[in-house]
Amino acid sequence: MRNKVIPYNPKLKEYARQLRNNSTLAEVLLWKNIKNEALGVQFHRQVPMLDYIVDFYCHELMLAIEIDGDSHDHRYFEDLNRQNKLENLGVRFIRFTDGDVKNNMLSVSMSLEEKVKSLKTPLKSPQGDNPFDLRQTLIEVHNRIKPFIHKTPVLTSQLLNEKAGCNLFFKCENFQKMGAFKMRGAANAILSLSEEERQRGVVTHSSGNFAQAVSLAAQKLGVKAYIVMPENAPQVKKNAVKTYEGEIIECESTPQAREATANRIKEEKGATFLHPSNQDEVIYGNSTAAIELLEEQPNLDVILTPVGGGGLIAGTALAAHYFSEKCKVIGAEPKAVDDAYRSLISGKIETNTTFATIADGLRTHLGDRNFPIIQKHVEKIICVEENEIIKAMQLIWERMKIIVEPSSAVAFAAVLKNRKEFATKNVGIILSGGNVDVRNLPF
Repeated sequence: MRNKVIPYNPKLKEYARQLRNNSTLAEVLLWKNIKNEALGVQFHRQVPMLDYIVDFYCHELMLAIEIDGDSHDHRYFEDLNRQNKLENLGVRFIRFTDGDVKNNMLSVSMSLEEKVKSLKTPLKSPQGDNPFDLRQTLIEVHNRIKPFIHKTPVLTSQLLNEKAGCNLFFKCENFQKMGAFKMRGAANAILSLSEEERQRGVVTHSSGNFAQAVSLAAQKLGVKAYIVMPENAPQVKKNAVKTYEGEIIECESTPQAREATANRIKEEKGATFLHPSNQDEVIYGNSTAAIELLEEQPNLDVILTPVGGGGLIAGTALAAHYFSEKCKVIGAEPKAVDDAYRSLISGKIETNTTFATIADGLRTHLGDRNFPIIQKHVEKIICVEENEIIKAMQLIWERMKIIVEPSSAVAFAAVLKNRKEFATKNVGIILSGGNVDVRNLPF
């Protein structure tokens, strides 16, 4: 419920007044752009909540704006914990760095305008009102991207069947172009653009598979790709993007820096922003992996996928819903980053305060486009421990003789952990990717 009153420590009232009277330069600059309902809603400065004070706050939208100065770099997890507590009370956050506000006010203003607009517009599931329309849309998406993707194989292993106590069918997206399912969503997103939009290029922020997917898909379609990557991203991943002719723009290693830099490129170049998981065209493209799996194995009882940003499981859920009469979808997630598991329970998008998992591709959280689909069509999410992920990954390497990354092994780990639940069933598992540093294996 909006306009909810958030309790606060009364002792903070005087301190908040002092902060308003001693604003930083960045705070002064931003306040000039948002005061007097400049964005159509009223913001207030230095607002106490619980035992904290947020920089700017809109009561109507329950939206907090935070400006992160140099001091925030040394207390990242403390700030994240504070944000998580307030988000549990319904507060939404958007963050910018001090440098963003001082040097890229246009990008900051655009981000705020989009955020306010999205919160003032009630969310709808991207499934549309007519289910037959969406089923046809997914068929068209699949046909559209076929020339740009591999139809990856479905492999089986009698030994792994015996270990799991069920019939396993592995959809091997580790054999996909650029090594992960992300190629499907990236290809569809770019193919969905107008000719004019393609000429202006695309931009995304990613340090992993989506960066490579967008670069390769753009290269194949003759589109310029701008890839915002954190300055500390592994060099091997930067090299892969360069191989596909993506132009890398480095930024600070914070989510807000990535977003602000991508917005700056979007404004300067006129490029279209592509989200790695929270965009309809990406979700629809991702659905085609499960569509192919169900075409080959129509009698599946359940499909399991790993859960990170939510784009793969949302697409898989749509495929199962529209192309199977009985197949359920279950997600698998590392216990160390169980935000999706908690989101299904709480009914709202949760975030993580720590990111200590070997499954580096699953350290993101759900978005407002994929979460409604997940809520409606995903049976549940199973959490697994780090040692269970490593064991499952090792079994796939040793017994199936194929390379998968830790994130790919999470779904198989969930099956091994819950043998009784899946006993004798026909179980599909989407192996999401195989981009792993073979010089640094966990076993």
